Amino acid sequence: MNAKVPHSLDTLQQLASDIVRYARQQGATACAAEVSEGFGQAVTVRQGAVETIEYNRDKGMSVNVYLGQRRGNASTSDFSKQAVRDTVDAALNIARYTAEDDCAGLPEAGQLATEFPDLDLYHPWVLNVEQAIELAGECEQAAFRTDRRVSNSEGATVNVSEGCFVQANSLGFIGGYPSSRHSVSCSVIAGKGDGMQRDYWYGSARDAREILKVEEIGRIAAERTVRRLHARKLATMQVPVLFEAPVAASLLGHFVGAVSGASLYRKSSFLLDQLDKPVFSRHVHIDDVPDIPRGLASSAFDDEGVRTRRRAVVEAGILRGYFLGSYSARKLGMRSTGNAGGTHNLILRPGEQDLSGMLRMMQRGLLVTELLGHGVNQVTGDYSRGAAGFWVERGEIQYPVEEITIAGNLKDMYQQIAAVGSDLLVQGSRQCGSILIENMMVAGR
Repeated sequence: MNAKVPHSLDTLQQLASDIVRYARQQGATACAAEVSEGFGQAVTVRQGAVETIEYNRDKGMSVNVYLGQRRGNASTSDFSKQAVRDTVDAALNIARYTAEDDCAGLPEAGQLATEFPDLDLYHPWVLNVEQAIELAGECEQAAFRTDRRVSNSEGATVNVSEGCFVQANSLGFIGGYPSSRHSVSCSVIAGKGDGMQRDYWYGSARDAREILKVEEIGRIAAERTVRRLHARKLATMQVPVLFEAPVAASLLGHFVGAVSGASLYRKSSFLLDQLDKPVFSRHVHIDDVPDIPRGLASSAFDDEGVRTRRRAVVEAGILRGYFLGSYSARKLGMRSTGNAGGTHNLILRPGEQDLSGMLRMMQRGLLVTELLGHGVNQVTGDYSRGAAGFWVERGEIQYPVEEITIAGNLKDMYQQIAAVGSDLLVQGSRQCGSILIENMMVAGR
């Protein structure tokens, strides 16, 4: 680690081990601890002037203790010896007054990670404030140069982030690593008066060298904004809907929520009891891949220390697995899938057509490039969201559209996926191309 994060990995490992040891000395039957420290710097330039310069330095310690099947949790940002002991004591006091839960406890010892491959997750970006200001300014200026109709800006931001964490538990597990995540974003406005439109673009990576050049991010932001000018409204109709890759990832998010442990054992999911049944159309294959070098959600173990592994979650439309931590797995009578804390790099396998090919496949319908609101019912699957995008005829974009609502039910939408695009976009942990759905209700004027 560099000087921005003062505590070394060895120091954090020692602190985590001390926490577990002290908890056991004080009577805990089991204990798990996590300690972390991080640094961030964000610079935003708007209209050629520095708008904000933000620094953050975070550190924290969290401890879970068990007295049999009673659990207590406490946390602190003070790493002093006395504060650590006070925090463990507080967790133990909480546990003494907590009801027993037969699903509480540490993971199975045999599921804990014992190998820790180097996934190449730490790439410090040595960038002082002046350099960050220059890059953000170049990004914004590239947007203004792209098209005269770009009339205003919400700013360009350069963000640098790095940190380190360690987990340990009383079963002998200890693991942790430094990591980094950097990003550049730009948001601009085009047009005048009531006809103004905004859009944005960004890039994010563990290694800053893998982010698009700032000039490219500015150019794409401008082009995406200008193409939305002179948007029209649509009549209400039922048509095919093509979700552009940046918004298609949200459909994966709703799926993850529906097949995650808490939703399943609480019976608050529209995909209850669907294991080994067709949930999607046969075009859909979804993999959870934790070991991609420099992957934005790569890790050798989950938030409980359970080892991670590659697995096919959906094969040819059939649901093959859930996302479970130890607690939810016990609630369901299953085993942890190594997903305490969420998914890893969730990848919708790409199809053969790029976006142009997907438009030709659709022929006539709606291309959605922006989603608004949160009208999704995770219990029933009912889906209704505001949207903007483009009307398509004869496989080609005709004009931009706005002030519309798209509606359906996720169970039907997943079954009606006609194709998945090859335009795989990597901007976060969920990676997918565009998604074509055969039929949805589009509500307009």
